[in-house]
Amino acid sequence: MGKIVAIGGGELRLKETMPIDKYIVEFSENSTPKLLFIPTASGDSRGYINSINKVYGEHLGCEVDTLLLVENNIPQNEIERKILSSNIIYVGGGDTVKMMEIWRSNKIDKYLKKAYENNIVLSGLSAGSICWFLKGHSDSNTYTNRDGILNYTQATGIGLIPAIHCPHYNEKGREAFDNMMKTEKISGIAIENNCAMVIKDDMYKIIKSNNNRKAYLLKNDNGNVNKSELNTIEFSPLATIL
Repeated sequence: MGKIVAIGGGELRLKETMPIDKYIVEFSENSTPKLLFIPTASGDSRGYINSINKVYGEHLGCEVDTLLLVENNIPQNEIERKILSSNIIYVGGGDTVKMMEIWRSNKIDKYLKKAYENNIVLSGLSAGSICWFLKGHSDSNTYTNRDGILNYTQATGIGLIPAIHCPHYNEKGREAFDNMMKTEKISGIAIENNCAMVIKDDMYKIIKSNNNRKAYLLKNDNGNVNKSELNTIEFSPLATIL
């Protein structure tokens, strides 16, 4: 029923995620896919838009369009048309909390759920990875506490994947996700940079652009967090981890 590629992180402009980006294009099963870039989390960054155009347009042969929501009042029928006429949706990184506020006020979450039902590939990196989950470990409102430890916040996504997600899991401070999981009843999916979780209907697998990067499953057992590596390279039932 649906396709998702949730990327933990990596520098798109430096082509760090290129094998994953190629997979996203192939996953659309279209020789010249129409890709819609949604850069809300970065404040509709022009540099980010240019990077997407270079990687997905010039290099990977997509027909790229962009949905600019931050300072534009776009009619609902135009937003819906752009989303549902695409073969791929790619959501950029940045401020997840702010992005979700803008999305909800424009019913983007509703249209993306419809896109999922229509088998349009939903993809993205960092904030663009968190958004597909029920909630995420976000640095949108991060601050350093008195002990010099980074405090992260929870961001609410659109809930297509019923789990809590931590991107950039290999980066300093992200070990705080393990503590956050001590009070969670749902599964935690932690993904390092240059690594991604692919979902197709009720199946999942892990793909990488750097073989040294990893993805993990975290489960809370009465305050003790059990962690195991997700290294499934062939599609396996999603129910086994959720």
